[in-house]
Amino acid sequence: MDHKALNEAIRRSGGDCTVDGCCGQRFIAAGMSGRSVEIRGIPGNALGAYLNGGTLTVMGNAQDAVGDTMNEGRIVVHGNIGDAAGYAMRGGRIYVEGNAGYRAGIHMKAYREKIPVMVIGGCAGSFLGEYQAGGVIVVLGLRTPGEKIVGGFPCTGMHGGKMFLRSDCRDIVFPEQVTAASAGPDDMAQLRPYVEEFCGLFGYDAGEVLSAPFTVVTPDSKNPYRQMYVAN
Repeated sequence: MDHKALNEAIRRSGGDCTVDGCCGQRFIAAGMSGRSVEIRGIPGNALGAYLNGGTLTVMGNAQDAVGDTMNEGRIVVHGNIGDAAGYAMRGGRIYVEGNAGYRAGIHMKAYREKIPVMVIGGCAGSFLGEYQAGGVIVVLGLRTPGEKIVGGFPCTGMHGGKMFLRSDCRDIVFPEQVTAASAGPDDMAQLRPYVEEFCGLFGYDAGEVLSAPFTVVTPDSKNPYRQMYVAN
């Protein structure tokens, strides 16, 4: 089936469903709300684009632009994801058991009560959180211990939101417009429910994961991008 036929079949199903043998079809469940879809195989680009509710569960890897501009709902990936996951994401949650490619969380934003969240269980590629304007990005580094938790140029142009990295980050160079510091008690209290949900989904011990040092990254209040992109 091509992507149009597959998405039409999902719409016609009228309820929760399973896609078996998925092989790169794009735009699966784009704009969906109020339903659950389990995907066995590898979905193509823009899985859950404009997702407006419900749950997508991928029993394998996913390609680029997972959750592009999603508004609500949850995407759970039992594998790795490609580049630009959560592009302009403005609500909902993305949980990835493995690694993420380049530019995860690019231009993630928040509005009023909506706080988008992305939790990456492995490592993330370069330009993590590029132009991040809101929401929360968490990288746990569980799959590749000893490697850098994030590639080059993290938080470039960051002007809102918060990032948690499960590392002391001594080997990471951050841009001047952000502040990176050890996570304190209030930060850990904010982080805990996201990690607990991740661990419940993928079978990790939340207490053990949270016992490691975390670095929290926030934009500098003097950031010139803030007045351009963030509503007061």
